[in-house]
Amino acid sequence: MRPFQEIFQSSQLIEGKGQTYLLDESWMQGRAIYGGLSTALCLDGVQKQFEHLPPLRSTNVNFIGPASKEVYVVPKLLRQGKSVAFVQANLMGDAGLITSCVFSFGAARESKLTAVFHKAEEQMGPESAELFFQEDGSFGGSQASRPAFTQHFDVRLARGSRPFSGADNPSFDLWVKHKDASAKDIVALVALADMPPPGVLPMLKSLAPISSMSWMFNMVQSDLSNESGWWLLGVYAEHALEGYSSQNMSIHNDRGELVMVGRQNVAVFY
Repeated sequence: MRPFQEIFQSSQLIEGKGQTYLLDESWMQGRAIYGGLSTALCLDGVQKQFEHLPPLRSTNVNFIGPASKEVYVVPKLLRQGKSVAFVQANLMGDAGLITSCVFSFGAARESKLTAVFHKAEEQMGPESAELFFQEDGSFGGSQASRPAFTQHFDVRLARGSRPFSGADNPSFDLWVKHKDASAKDIVALVALADMPPPGVLPMLKSLAPISSMSWMFNMVQSDLSNESGWWLLGVYAEHALEGYSSQNMSIHNDRGELVMVGRQNVAVFY
């Protein structure tokens, strides 16, 4: 099992190819690379080529093709303004394009508007919450096994039901933490942000394949300090029809402050 930071610290820039990374099976989700990691690889490739970018503000991601163990990132600066930069990054593998991202970076500005409109609802802490995955590798209460990539995270169920349990509510909150204690920067947070399964999965009564198609997220603050390392991830499906589900996503730090909001479109074969 290759630790998170080892993937990034051992990457190399190869002329004519891009920033290369070597993965292993523990980061896979079926035939695909876990979406949070593929996005984090794109972000890391951008940061390594463009060193003086302002903080990340927004990202649009499309998950396009299957993966290979050796991948590389090809970044392209789309526009550099006085305070905002747009950079495209494509994650490539043996079979071609895997993931395509457009990142928006923006410098902080003085503003009269400093209102914070949302804080996390009071939840049980990670120490009191149940393990999301059982010791046998299942979700608990179903025969579904945890995807390979999830072994890199500690995960606790703060609110809601487990996948494939036939629940009525298509939402849940998870406490999630990198097992690699050195994973603390923006790349690490992006890699963690896509960890929860889709919000509709608790409503399913039997196993069914799912596949994330697109993901977008906004960083609502650049302060990523988090003493405990635990992040509260919320998933709220608002729609499921014709084999697709749309959902909202959120991340709060261990102080209850909103750090990231997102949306995702998921294909559900059920």
